[in-house]
Amino acid sequence: MLIFWDQRLVFLATPKAGSTAVEVALEPLASLAVQRPHAMKHVNATQFRHHLQPWLREIAAEDFTTVALMREPVEWLRSWYRFELRDSDADQLPDFEHFTRRYLSEPGAVTNGIGTQSAFLGGETPVDRIFRYEDIDAFTAFLDDRLGCEIVLPRVNVPPAADVTLSPATEAQLRETLRQDILLYESLS
Repeated sequence: MLIFWDQRLVFLATPKAGSTAVEVALEPLASLAVQRPHAMKHVNATQFRHHLQPWLREIAAEDFTTVALMREPVEWLRSWYRFELRDSDADQLPDFEHFTRRYLSEPGAVTNGIGTQSAFLGGETPVDRIFRYEDIDAFTAFLDDRLGCEIVLPRVNVPPAADVTLSPATEAQLRETLRQDILLYESLS
């Protein structure tokens, strides 16, 4: 999470949606950068609205605009899998089909407790501006304008390539499970 005081802007770091690259590029410009512990780095919209927004509003006497990135939902799960490959012994990790079935039986079990992006970004009071990770140029143009300087995001925290194909039945089940995420993603312009 990054807080830009003068611009009244907060970047909420959606896991597996480019948050590390954003933080590397923007930390020097932020008034406050929260990267540790993991639970604070990835504060979701509801946690921010309940705990941090009231504190910021009290001090600044106005609200802060929240922004975040969202990755295409199936690609988001693929990114989690590749991330696990990077940090695990590849021989001990199941293939993506089994990884996905585990996610389907227990959302959050393979995504550090984050069941869906729509829950992370939404809740009672959703993020003000959500940008598609796959359209990072729109996000950086927004930041260029808000922060008053050109933003160039580095390529960091890139997981290894892997076979992330699914059987048609498992992919259909995954898309049904991620239906709210897919609807939210499709609503983003």
